[in-house]
Amino acid sequence: MEDLFTLVYAELRRIAERQLRGERFGHTLCTTALVHEAWFELSRLNRIQWQSRAHFLALASQAMRRVLIDYAVARKTQKRGGGKPLQSIDDDALAVVQEHAEEFVLLDEALQRLAAINERHARIVECRFYGGMSVDETAEALEISPATVKRDWTLARAWLNKELGT
Repeated sequence: MEDLFTLVYAELRRIAERQLRGERFGHTLCTTALVHEAWFELSRLNRIQWQSRAHFLALASQAMRRVLIDYAVARKTQKRGGGKPLQSIDDDALAVVQEHAEEFVLLDEALQRLAAINERHARIVECRFYGGMSVDETAEALEISPATVKRDWTLARAWLNKELGT
């Protein structure tokens, strides 16, 4: 696992940087913290047989999604008086999703509803939105054609926009 981490670290940072782009400083996890938390999640999956680079990146995207949602839920709970202080996962990490916590939670809930309707559409959103994967990378990871990814990505975004009222 340590050798694998060394090989994929730069790619995981690229995904994490894309995820965190547009966030104001101090409003979410830093890139390093997100990568390390996602890696921790992935390292617990000891029975997974990595099929390809794309398969690994798709799983990393899912792990980053879970980390971001967990922090958003924790932030939302704290805002409502949960009383539990958020703990930093890394000295340089700012482990609070402040301003966008509610949006992350609403998006995750909508994505869960989408998965109940169409699992492939939800997986495409995870790869494209959370993983920052290209159409071709997503197609490879999900073993579908790029044309199908483009078509389903358009449908999934439209469904999510309607569901979220944006």
